[in-house]
Amino acid sequence: MLWFETALLSEGWAHDVRIEIRNDLIARIETGVPALPRDERHGVALPGLSNVHSHAFQRGMAGLAEIRGPADDDFWTWREVMYHFLDRLTPDDLEAITALAYIEMLERGFTRVGEFHYLHNDPAGGAYKHPAELAGRIAAAAEQTGIGLTLLPVFYAHSNFGGAPPKPGQRRFITNPKSFARLVDDSRKIILSLRDANLGVAPHSLRAVTPEELQQVVPLANGGPVHIHAAEQTKEVEDCLGWSGARPVEWLLDHAQVDARWCLVHATHMAPQETTRLARSGAAAGLCPVTEANLGDGVFPARIYRDAGGHYGIGTDSNVRIGAAEELGMLEYAQRLALRARNLWPASEGESTGRALFDGALSGGAQALGQPAAGLRVGASADFFSLAAADPALAGRRDDAILDSWVFAGALIDCVWRRGHKMVSAGRHCARESVVARYMAVMGRLLTA
Repeated sequence: MLWFETALLSEGWAHDVRIEIRNDLIARIETGVPALPRDERHGVALPGLSNVHSHAFQRGMAGLAEIRGPADDDFWTWREVMYHFLDRLTPDDLEAITALAYIEMLERGFTRVGEFHYLHNDPAGGAYKHPAELAGRIAAAAEQTGIGLTLLPVFYAHSNFGGAPPKPGQRRFITNPKSFARLVDDSRKIILSLRDANLGVAPHSLRAVTPEELQQVVPLANGGPVHIHAAEQTKEVEDCLGWSGARPVEWLLDHAQVDARWCLVHATHMAPQETTRLARSGAAAGLCPVTEANLGDGVFPARIYRDAGGHYGIGTDSNVRIGAAEELGMLEYAQRLALRARNLWPASEGESTGRALFDGALSGGAQALGQPAAGLRVGASADFFSLAAADPALAGRRDDAILDSWVFAGALIDCVWRRGHKMVSAGRHCARESVVARYMAVMGRLLTA
């Protein structure tokens, strides 16, 4: 049994909370009860969050694209660095880098990841003997670290709108409808050995997928999540207008039957009407504010989207930095910088900003990854983390002030449970030492060869 001084349950904050875990699930919750001698005692319990958008291999290139390029240095010049980095990645390399990324996610509040997996081919662009070899390495990293996995194989066939031929740097991504269908089928078999893993599909973007291919790819999700990059950069919007006469989100809403299974990643550059329509579609926006800031993408139109009742989740995308609290804080800070005001995410006066951010990311993240309603409740997966009550950042805080201090004042995560198994103790994952050693060996070879 676990006992917490304070816990954020599905129905709200509770104190003196005992949680019983049985068969990976929360079997019983008692509130207002003293700890028993056999109970494991902790400070604050919070439900684990979903990381809705990750390219795990990019963790290995964090910090490598911070050299000034041309005068118009932007996402597109960053992308060339990314192409160069992945040129020599082996399956073993991918697994090692992914495992470290997943450990860091667990240590920092994420208990499930949506892996937007587009690295499919060998360095020459050919298929591996087992076409889903690299998807298998993603699954292996998830199994080793214990994180929940929503695997999102990516369909990527073109370099720009209208079916433009792919560029050489994209050769490791490229599939066609037939090979992608086999990849999805093989990936579905691969994740069967993982506890509560699920599968969706990810047409990369309207740049990389023609309308005809989109119609073939989406049904392969078989009812699972559908994720797509949309409107991340202004050039993408301009190119989409030139191709179709519509903006990317507008085109998807008009042609793709976007609904609650969909997650539109970034959706940064939307006109007000698009923003309202996306919110009302029931889809989630996959917001990655740290990466969006790192790449200079822009700021999501949060106020219009929130006022229209839009759903959202948070993701770490390029994994340049990994942390749930950091993503939530950056989400709010970007709005403050753009609108020159404070506490913009809450909908009403007196509402906690940390709580508003957390609640939205908790529910929207679960939706985006095709999971049951998230939270600390009987019958739910036992996925949660603790904050140490003795952390100075939490001194004198209660209830929503705890979340404000976690997001904005640096309160630290102590322990993390995933399916009821304690994967992180005293802030460190149980497999950290071996995973870091393997990662260091891989990066030493890749960056010095």
